[in-house]
Amino acid sequence: MITVTHVMIRLKSDIRVTRIGDFLPDGSCMADIGGKDGKIRMRVIEYDVHVDGQDVPEMFCLVTDLDDWEQYPAGTLAAAYKWRWDGSETALSEAKSAIRGAGPPTGPIFRSRTPDLIRQEHAAWITACELVRATARQAVRLAVPARKGRRAGQPVHPREISFTAARRAAVTTTRNGAATASLPAPLATARRNDTLAGLGKHRIVIDRDRHRDRKTKARQAFPATGRGTPTRKAPATITVCGPIAA
Repeated sequence: MITVTHVMIRLKSDIRVTRIGDFLPDGSCMADIGGKDGKIRMRVIEYDVHVDGQDVPEMFCLVTDLDDWEQYPAGTLAAAYKWRWDGSETALSEAKSAIRGAGPPTGPIFRSRTPDLIRQEHAAWITACELVRATARQAVRLAVPARKGRRAGQPVHPREISFTAARRAAVTTTRNGAATASLPAPLATARRNDTLAGLGKHRIVIDRDRHRDRKTKARQAFPATGRGTPTRKAPATITVCGPIAA
């Protein structure tokens, strides 16, 4: 089976971009990325994101190997970039929460020191996190829809189940011996259903469209901002940058 993958990433501001030719009709352009010793020809999409109440929009610069602007217009790719927070970044942040000291500024994520052990620990970490998510999906099947709120009467979505609560439930049942195969089948089933039913009540609010001023992820010497950091709930508006009209 042959699998084809493509790249779409956001560039840092200090990476050199040299535009090649004219702008494409959708506002994107082809450009050489990087210095003279390692240039890569990519398609560049620049756009502003403005959140209601935010004085200055934030500039995004995406590069991709999807060169066909008609099949993959700049506006579609810019809007799709937001999906990574639900489909990638959010899931990765949840998984990293299970590792103490996770994150580039705070040192190595894994405790292993050799390539073989790192590969082994990485596989175990990914497997454990996916098993936790599988537990959350099982809890959804037993969860009762909310009786009030904006999702009242709607089926419970797996994203509503707290990853932290699911991780703690898995650890607790393992430590308490509630998940051992030696238990009688009726008792194991009853404990399993009780755990899943309790987990189904630990829900988080999804699709809030919140915006908060970016804060550093690393622990600093000065006190943290705390839970009182102001947030705003507002949809973001995307404006693709293009050539200036003559």
